[in-house]
Amino acid sequence: MELRVLKYFLAVAREENISAAADSLHVTQPTLSKQLKELEEELGKQLFIRGNRKITLTEEGVFLRKRAEEIIDLTEKTKDQLKKSDNMLSGDIYIGGGETDAMRIIAKVVRRMNSEYPLIKFHLYSGNANDVTERLDKGLLDFGILIEPADMKKYDFLKLPATDTWGVLMRKDTPLTELNTVKPEDLLNVPLLCSSQTLVNNELSGWAGINFDKLNIVTTYNLIYNASIMVQEGVGYALCLDKLINTSDNSNLIFKPLEPELKVNLDIVWKKHQVFSKAAKLFLSEIQKEIRNTLH
Repeated sequence: MELRVLKYFLAVAREENISAAADSLHVTQPTLSKQLKELEEELGKQLFIRGNRKITLTEEGVFLRKRAEEIIDLTEKTKDQLKKSDNMLSGDIYIGGGETDAMRIIAKVVRRMNSEYPLIKFHLYSGNANDVTERLDKGLLDFGILIEPADMKKYDFLKLPATDTWGVLMRKDTPLTELNTVKPEDLLNVPLLCSSQTLVNNELSGWAGINFDKLNIVTTYNLIYNASIMVQEGVGYALCLDKLINTSDNSNLIFKPLEPELKVNLDIVWKKHQVFSKAAKLFLSEIQKEIRNTLH
């Protein structure tokens, strides 16, 4: 597969129309149709369902679109890093992480580096641990912020001087708001929203001393913002980490910590044997400095 052909494929997937895709690519429609047919023959798979007015992707086409986007992103990232001038420190740094207040540590380093090295650009990707580690493994991220527990066999890491506390996000007009803390027995008969991450569920199961199957989990979520809307609309109570959602006096939400207290540590991770760009190497050095300053 050539990169040019993958770009052709992505254009058709985006436009859902051969003619429109050909116009956007500045090629003729017969040329584009021929390239797509040859791509399908090369892969031995049908990638498109060709309708009268609209082209849609087959299941194999959807899979290829995801992989093609990752390949193009990685190619552009590699080209950019190789083209950067050696005379002035520059480059792109890609960082992924979940919703955590520990991102403030990263923000401090980014602010300082933006001031000293204006040609270094930062790109943030938000996702849960599974999303972040998948992109780390494919080389699409330089660094990831992971909440413990996490599988670290493939990564080097630094512990961040930050912790998050588990608790329950709820509406202020619900019964559990009368409690100062939430105990395992308080959760047995209420509708719950919980992160879909297996490791998180295992840790919470250990805290609760019960199998998660015994809890009334009505919804799972990836990131907490959309789950907080569900809570606002009365779907249930969300098990989550603190400091992620506005619970000020103007909000109808409130956060109650768990009892016994359950705190988690956070790590910044990168692939073992990672070959860093000069910019990424400097960023790691600055993170190490920030951690030392915070601890002392």
